[in-house]
Amino acid sequence: MDIGSLEVRYRKQATSPTQVVRDVYARIREAGERPVWITLVDEGESLARGQELEAISDRSALPLYGIPFAVKDNFDVAGLPTTAACPEFSYLASETATAVQRLLDAGAILIGKTNMDQFATGLVGTRTPYGICSSVFSSEYISGGSSSGSAVSVARGLVSFALGTDTAGSGRVPAAFNQLVGLKPTRGLVSTDGLLPACRTLDCVSVFAETCSDAARVLSVIQGFDAKDAYSRAATPGAGATPWTASRFRFGVPTEKSLEFFGDDESRSAYVNAVDILAGLGGEAIGFDYELFRSAASLLYNGPWVAERTAAVKEFAEQHPEAFDATVGAIIRGGERYSAVDSFLGAYALQGIRRKTDAVLDEVDFLLLPTAPTTYKISEVLAEPIELNSRLGYYTNFVNLLDMAAVAIPAGIKGNGLPFGVSLIGKAFTDDGLLSMADRLHRKLATMLGGSDRLLADTLAIANCAAPHGCVLMAVVGAHLSGQPLNWQLTQRKARLVRVVRTHADYKLYALPNTAPPKPGLVYSPGFGGQGIELEVWAMPEDTVGTFLNGIPAPLSLGTVRLEDGTSVKGFLCEPAGIEGAEDITHLGGWRAYLETLK
Repeated sequence: MDIGSLEVRYRKQATSPTQVVRDVYARIREAGERPVWITLVDEGESLARGQELEAISDRSALPLYGIPFAVKDNFDVAGLPTTAACPEFSYLASETATAVQRLLDAGAILIGKTNMDQFATGLVGTRTPYGICSSVFSSEYISGGSSSGSAVSVARGLVSFALGTDTAGSGRVPAAFNQLVGLKPTRGLVSTDGLLPACRTLDCVSVFAETCSDAARVLSVIQGFDAKDAYSRAATPGAGATPWTASRFRFGVPTEKSLEFFGDDESRSAYVNAVDILAGLGGEAIGFDYELFRSAASLLYNGPWVAERTAAVKEFAEQHPEAFDATVGAIIRGGERYSAVDSFLGAYALQGIRRKTDAVLDEVDFLLLPTAPTTYKISEVLAEPIELNSRLGYYTNFVNLLDMAAVAIPAGIKGNGLPFGVSLIGKAFTDDGLLSMADRLHRKLATMLGGSDRLLADTLAIANCAAPHGCVLMAVVGAHLSGQPLNWQLTQRKARLVRVVRTHADYKLYALPNTAPPKPGLVYSPGFGGQGIELEVWAMPEDTVGTFLNGIPAPLSLGTVRLEDGTSVKGFLCEPAGIEGAEDITHLGGWRAYLETLK
């Protein structure tokens, strides 16, 4: 029940929101409310919501018209209880969380609130009194947590998407175990107002969906600055620019000695295959020592950040110690041993690690990691709840501490019938670029959607944008071409070559006199009707354009250049007065051809 396919059915009037609601609740009754759901919206209310939507004639302002969704039960929804999987903690919410309200305002239909590891503490999905969710691929294996019910509700086709949360991997590990896309946005990109915190400085609202396209649709609705959230933030121009999505790219892969699969050779093979496939899409795998990132991850549960979990529910924990799951209670009480001094020492340690990991990220465009090294049976996790949970976070725990964005995608089915997943992880605000690249890789690695028999190939892919996220397309015709003396002014600004094309027919090219290094001048000449001039189009991060412009000498300037296909980009143009005494080299078709004549 992906968003794109349901949208097509609405457009063709093959179904209606009220019919979709009836179908959803029928499937829930057939499967049983537990363990996926903690609280369902009354079916009558959901039907009334569907009727309300059907009465709206102009749906252009409702990008999620009639799309059913679920939310993890640590989000507030006015009129519904928030339990965080702890019945004694339950309270009736008077307001709706910002992210949930934005979805409702976009036309989505909330079906209910889902099961979770209590107080969002765990990656397993077993720490709840509401029943243990299993992977949709095997009743013996864990669903992953803490956003267990949210993931399973999507994988079972009960809703089109669901919100979870992600502090240490809770929006990604369940995606891997249920063959879903799990988007963990940049911290602060999506408001956490109305979300019961686990670690308030690290928490993120996450999205479970069947496709990257669907995840991107949901993100476009829920993202945006929110003054009610003290940790909300918006990207500045150029922040998170991803010029590599339109070019060749470099991705980080852990060196063999720093890879760990805990004996799961099938997961290892699936990961190696994903690396090979991504390289085939135009990437270059760059090895790096993952232990640097592991050292950051260790601070999350073996450092003062555990005290944030204590702070989130301190008063309740003191008054109701018996209400906690045994493992969750032990973790939350464990935060009491850290002092303010420990917090500062932890912050210092993290900053030192970040300096080193930043150096790694300067060499690659993003990381490609296993989402989880392996999976476990429910019985195994119940027997060893701490150790096995820790293993599941091997490749996820560092991401929020280092302020990174991540997209988890399916990467095939192993021989034992269980899914495997990988994650693309990049710098803050690279969310759109990661989703675009993840969509390409997902469509090479997987066949089916969630736990269904529906084909991924039948769903909508993410459309290519005119320019990569956070970038300006820049045309160069002379000394800035690849291999030419001033090309470094592009590469130093992280620009990437997108394509080699020709201008529209109405351009002339001149060799300018007395320039060092030698430069051409491109002049727009309406009605000329020539063969066009060869140029290169580069994607340049928006925040670097100003310094680039400042270095351009007269008579050159930046303007708008029309290309042979009718599209336009920014690029070098020459003032008409600048071509006085210049040699007309238009007939040669480009600067490189002119340079050949000088040899």
